[in-house]
Amino acid sequence: MGKFPDGEKTVRVEDDVRGRDCFVVQSTCEPVDEHLVELLIFLDCLRRASASRITAVIPYFGYARQDRKDEGRVPITAKLVANLITTAGANRVLAIDLHAHQLQGFFDIPVDHLTGELVLSRYFRDKKISNLTIVSPDVGNMKIASRYATNLGGELAIVNKKRVSGSTVEAQEIIGDVEGKNVLMCDDIIATAGTVCSAASLVMDRGAKQILIGATHGVFAPPALERLGQAPINQVVVTDTIPLNKESEKTGGIKVLSVASMLGEAIKRIHRNESVSSIFTSV
Repeated sequence: MGKFPDGEKTVRVEDDVRGRDCFVVQSTCEPVDEHLVELLIFLDCLRRASASRITAVIPYFGYARQDRKDEGRVPITAKLVANLITTAGANRVLAIDLHAHQLQGFFDIPVDHLTGELVLSRYFRDKKISNLTIVSPDVGNMKIASRYATNLGGELAIVNKKRVSGSTVEAQEIIGDVEGKNVLMCDDIIATAGTVCSAASLVMDRGAKQILIGATHGVFAPPALERLGQAPINQVVVTDTIPLNKESEKTGGIKVLSVASMLGEAIKRIHRNESVSSIFTSV
């Protein structure tokens, strides 16, 4: 991967890929546009080099939150990006925790959808947390929290929130008992951290003993780190679908788990035309 003097990206594959089963691994995280264009160019390069099958492995799928028209004169960018990936040459997509599962239907090619819950559940199970309550930071994450409660054996609670603006959230009420409990709050993504921090403050006010956060994607867009530092949160656990920036690396209390083994197993099974969904039977 290189650049022309004017900044345009260029790619050359050094090895012969004719007739090969190729996997391109690229998270479309910040800088989102640059990483997306790199992925598209690489897919096109492999297609023109006569690869037999090309799988786009996208641990974090950027633009996933723009999945519908929630007001007039706005794009559905998630569908546009899905079309671009297909047109560029991908025959299949392998992704982890798309922000909305229905995004799989935006692609006209097969999508294998993994979840970071496998890695996170194993981590928290090994910690042997007693008196555990799983809290969904909003109603929309209820299914995620319910699966964690089943896997870890904890009770379940839900926080109802009101979105004041695009990055500001106000937690209003909690359904369930958190008094004296060790709380694990689960989400698929931490972007500006408004949802989890607002929910954590409410949960602590209701008497929680400690609060842990588990999320697959740690975006940590400003002012996330500032909010997390001020919130009553003991530990934040994310996976490495997105590399931590330098500011995030310096922040204490953030634990990063690797999804490399899970991705490697999925890639192996796709290459061998084996079941991918059976990976999660051991959660």
